[in-house]
Amino acid sequence: MIREFAQSLVDLIFDWGYLGIFLLMSLESSFLPFPSEIVLIPAGYLASKGEMSLGMIMVSALGGSMLGAYINYFLALLLGRKILMRYGKYFFISQSSMQKMDSYFLKHGAVSTFMGRLIPGIRQLISIPAGISGMNLAVFSTYTALGAGIWAFILVMLGYFIGENQEMIDTYLKQIIILVLGLLVLLLFGYTLIQKRKKNKD
Repeated sequence: MIREFAQSLVDLIFDWGYLGIFLLMSLESSFLPFPSEIVLIPAGYLASKGEMSLGMIMVSALGGSMLGAYINYFLALLLGRKILMRYGKYFFISQSSMQKMDSYFLKHGAVSTFMGRLIPGIRQLISIPAGISGMNLAVFSTYTALGAGIWAFILVMLGYFIGENQEMIDTYLKQIIILVLGLLVLLLFGYTLIQKRKKNKD
């Protein structure tokens, strides 16, 4: 059933072209998440056959990812705090915890947004606390685009160079995810050291 669903998405990309990629990535980045690899890897394969443009795939994928991220961000900005103020106590979310979240995103929102966009299962959700805390929109947009662009490029290149070899794609994708997570750990470690040095200087 999953294979049939993936195949239907490939057909949708082929039939709708770049609009299909844009819409699917919008959904992937909002409240209806599904694996972006089943969208962008086939698109990369179509590009390798000369049936799509790599540049337009990336523009469509990034545009869709940004739209989905903005949907989550603005819904959280407009409704998130009101909902948490009313129902947060049932989930052990207090006023002080929301203030801590605001303070955290004020100081570390950029790196959190960037890293979150590269972590499976988190990339769709990171826009929500950013919106609730009222993170600067320009900063949010910059680091969301950077993280989403890197992830989209990785998947498109997998499809472009490996094509239809599903076994190789699965193997390389797992290795890439592990590598990305490892690099993010190093980035977080380096960022923490820099913040400690700044704090000590102050």
